[in-house]
This record gives sequence, C-alpha cells and structure tokens, in this order.
Amino acid sequence: MRKPRDYDSELKVLGDKARQLKERKVQQLGELVAATGADALPIEQLTGALLSAVDSNDAATKEGWRKRGAAFFQGSRRTGGGARRDTRGAQAGDGGPSPAERQDRA
Repeated sequence: MRKPRDYDSELKVLGDKARQLKERKVQQLGELVAATGADALPIEQLTGALLSAVDSNDAATKEGWRKRGAAFFQGSRRTGGGARRDTRGAQAGDGGPSPAERQDRA
C-alpha cells in the first residue's frame, strides 16, 4: 500500500523555497544598485529613473540600455565584479569617443 502524500509539508517546503528566492532577488538587486554606483543618487531620483525605464515603450532606447547593461556585466566579470565603473560615459566599443579622445578634446 502506498504511503499518502503530506501536502502540508510539501507546501511548506515550496513556500520556504519561494521566500528564499525572493530574498536572494532583493539582495541581488541591492548589490546591483551599489555596483553601478546608483546608490549615490537620491532615492527619489533613482526611483524616478526606474519608473521611467518601466514605462518606456521606445524599443531603440530599451535596446541601448540592454547593450549597456550587457557591457557592464562583461566588464564586471573581467575585473572580478568588485570594481565600480563610470557608467555615465560612453562604453568602449559603442561608437563613442575613447577616454584618450575625450581627454584630447578637453
């Protein structure tokens, strides 16, 4: 005869796992804010920027953000993930002036 399933304990395990995943996601988002230097922004400004990103329907703008984000993560892997980067300037390889070219213009 088969042993009956304990649905209550299975639901508890699933609930615990879901809570752990949510906590990890929140922690990783906080780490991302700090890694990008966005933690230096006033909370209202950061919130406004994020809300604008969520509300944006411009596919070209979103693609630009995606590329910039991908470049950030590629750079983070190469530098060990702990270094802060200046994400306000042009990224290498995106068609913008290199740091030397920007310096020459100054």
